[in-house]
Amino acid sequence: MKENHKTGSVYLHDIPLARAWDMLIQALETADLWKPLAAEEVQLENALGRVTAEPIWASLSSPHYHAAAMDGYAVQATATSGASDRAPVTLRIGPDAVYIDTGDPMPEWADAVMPIENVESIEETVDGRAREAIRIRAALAPWTHVRSMGEDMVATELVLPAGHKLRPIDLGAIAGSGHDTIRVWRRPLVAIIPTGTELVPPGTPARVGEIIEYNSLVLAAQVETWGGAATRFPIIPDDFERIQETIVEAAARHDLILVNAGSSAGSEDFTAEVVQKLGKLLVHGVAVRPGHPVILGMISRSFGTNADMTGIEVPKQEDARPGVDRALSAHVPVIGVPGYPVSAALTGEIFVEPMLARWLGRPPLEPLTLEATFTRKVHSSLGDDEYLRVTVGRVGERLIAAPLSRGAGVITSMVRADGIVLIPAGVQGIQAGETVSVRLYRSLAEIEHTILALGSHDMTIDLMAQYLSAKGARLSSANLGSLGGLIALSRREAHFAGSHLLDPDSGEYNLAYIEKYLPAIPVVVVGYVTREQGLIIPPGNPMKLTGLADLARGEITFINRQRGAGTRLLLDYHLEQMGLEPEAITGYGREEYTHLNVAAAVASESANCGLGIRAAADALGLDFIPLFNERFDLVIPLEHYQSPKLAPLLEMLEDAEFRRSVDSLAGYDTSPMGSIIAEMG
Repeated sequence: MKENHKTGSVYLHDIPLARAWDMLIQALETADLWKPLAAEEVQLENALGRVTAEPIWASLSSPHYHAAAMDGYAVQATATSGASDRAPVTLRIGPDAVYIDTGDPMPEWADAVMPIENVESIEETVDGRAREAIRIRAALAPWTHVRSMGEDMVATELVLPAGHKLRPIDLGAIAGSGHDTIRVWRRPLVAIIPTGTELVPPGTPARVGEIIEYNSLVLAAQVETWGGAATRFPIIPDDFERIQETIVEAAARHDLILVNAGSSAGSEDFTAEVVQKLGKLLVHGVAVRPGHPVILGMISRSFGTNADMTGIEVPKQEDARPGVDRALSAHVPVIGVPGYPVSAALTGEIFVEPMLARWLGRPPLEPLTLEATFTRKVHSSLGDDEYLRVTVGRVGERLIAAPLSRGAGVITSMVRADGIVLIPAGVQGIQAGETVSVRLYRSLAEIEHTILALGSHDMTIDLMAQYLSAKGARLSSANLGSLGGLIALSRREAHFAGSHLLDPDSGEYNLAYIEKYLPAIPVVVVGYVTREQGLIIPPGNPMKLTGLADLARGEITFINRQRGAGTRLLLDYHLEQMGLEPEAITGYGREEYTHLNVAAAVASESANCGLGIRAAADALGLDFIPLFNERFDLVIPLEHYQSPKLAPLLEMLEDAEFRRSVDSLAGYDTSPMGSIIAEMG
């Protein structure tokens, strides 16, 4: 039996992010690692994206001779003096004018080029002999249509400074200045070691208890994007000795080691203890969320001098110029990266990118930051810096930021995020309507083309997004529920909202609620779909459910939608009609924000049933008991309905192909799509 290494916890208390960085920088400086890595010389064709290690000075003027800038005739400018339509000037071919192509060297006596299209070729007879000549009808100033020597750059001139990330056009300038190689900072070699007995590679059919390992893909892509060279190691099970051996192997030939997962304080979280055994554990726990169980440490490379690297493909580096020291440092920093996907990605942004930037001799990346109005109140822990994911769009004259899921395991929230809002430690949260600073993940141009939808969840939102993307627009959405969507419209925080709110008095959908929540805002209510609502149940209906009355059976566990959702209001209306108290329903207080999340709860057997749409049940292979047909409308403020930004959305509603794609989903009917239900306000 292997020795149990978890004899005592090495988990430390969270420390502030600034202090964690101070400790890391101090350790890197002590190891002589808080500076650019060694320089190397590479061929220009391999230099794209690399960072210059020294200034580049032109060794050759460009052009390095006086060159014709046009096809035509090289002439002396003084010979063209006075030429006009009424008084053309004739120049002899040979003594006075010489044909020349673009790029040809200018004759020593010439200082201008007359374009070929401005020349009339003629033949003169002088003393009985024919000779070729040209007739011109415009005068030229000296050096017209001539590229003077050094026009682009002059020998000894600075072409590019040190610390510059090379773009395609830069390579041309360097070549034009007389160089075919360039000295750049060596790319940092980063080892990424995924750990976890429960992990399986992508493409593996995952069984219950198994997790597809993709954090190493994300981390490696981040490293490559930021200028490093990543090595992904095979998955290592939760075994102290195996993890230690792999870290030792990685230390032999890498500048930085990222160990993914095993960074917390559980019985199989060994990363901190391994780092402590191989070197020095600097930090275990940083006051940031998501991502607080971060490990920072330094280990000795001497453990890895005889390591076996068989089967591990290490990225190749360009051969160094003779005399350049390529020796690796005696110490290797190790970062224990939390296992949750969002935590892992943010750890890369917070710790890895600035370290790679330092090693590459460039400043850390500074994302574009803008001010936006926050849509709804959120609370935050007083002791942590929180990195809150948001979706962003311009609504009228204001930029709007709406919070997305805060779960550390919700990687799709990073995919959908337009940016990050930092809530500093000591701040309890953000109020609705507050101005926040957003660090953008997308370009401002993308934000300006974004249609922002806040409201009820519907399965066709993804189809909308795909259609609009093909039309050059972009749809960004957040699930607030139907009431939340109308409130967002009342605050002018969205371009439209999806809504399916049943008025119990009239039996009509949405209109009464629009009158109540949007009394002063002109809106157009556009028909979208009707859809089936009912009970989502496991295959075969093992609990023998027939309708809502069965929810009161003590053995039935229900999963509900959030307050303000149209489905929640629909449920409450019918429960009241039936005289059934919510307290009698087990699980009534457990809430999910989408129909798919309700279906997932049923599929995972954490609930026996939930109220939702047929398409959600169909998507996860569940059964469905139909109960109601409801109308789902798009509520669009008139100012946006008439704006060019929403034109692609309105065109979509008339598109036959889009309608067919919606009709193909179970329980949908597109008959009302595009019709004007009402104009209000």
